[in-house]
Amino acid sequence: MTAVFVHGVPDTHRVWNDVLKHIKRTDVVALSLPGFGTPAPDGFGATKEDYVNWLIGQLETFAAPVDIVGHDWGALLTLRAVSLRGDLIRSWAAGGAPLDSTYTWHDAAQAWQTPEVGEQVMQLMTPEAIAGGLAQAGLTHAQADEVGRHVDPLMKDCILKLYRSAVTVGAEWEGDLARITAPGLVIFGADDPYVPARFAARLGEKTRAREVLVFESCGHWWESQRPAEVAAALEAHWAAA
Repeated sequence: MTAVFVHGVPDTHRVWNDVLKHIKRTDVVALSLPGFGTPAPDGFGATKEDYVNWLIGQLETFAAPVDIVGHDWGALLTLRAVSLRGDLIRSWAAGGAPLDSTYTWHDAAQAWQTPEVGEQVMQLMTPEAIAGGLAQAGLTHAQADEVGRHVDPLMKDCILKLYRSAVTVGAEWEGDLARITAPGLVIFGADDPYVPARFAARLGEKTRAREVLVFESCGHWWESQRPAEVAAALEAHWAAA
């Protein structure tokens, strides 16, 4: 059995490093989304559907069922994969993102979703600007600097395509949350500047999650700010699955 970790945007698989240092099990894989520090397959359109299909394809390579963990866009993709292919999943944990038709995308997402404006914003996303902004939002300075070093033209292009495919993702995918039967753990930071913490409870209710965990005095990147606590919560979640 494998524990599969899925990162968000604009992160790479390295965002899980601090959590993985505290995980005792060794059957762990941190995936890299196409275009996020890794090449994208030929013909890859970088839409939300492309990323879901890619993730499901990755999960199919492991001996089923797996324990899957996702943050930010990794959480949205995780929830979609669990909704569509519950046969591949033993347990799931996700947070830092809503899958809710009542959610309004944050300002940066709305800018990326706007033609021409998104391209202009991407031109301003230097490594220094990225690191500074992410550190303010809750990523540790070391992790923020690491992200800044890996944001390249391919990642920027993938971000624009992904977000522009997902303007109404909540309305499109929310209904299928009712199909989830695997035990779940929802993780949020109380001070997340992108997703109000009230969406943690809503997600937990819609998925019938076993537990909703909200870290006080914590921003968007709970895996960076609370790595030991996240690892402990995951291991308890897996032990009960």
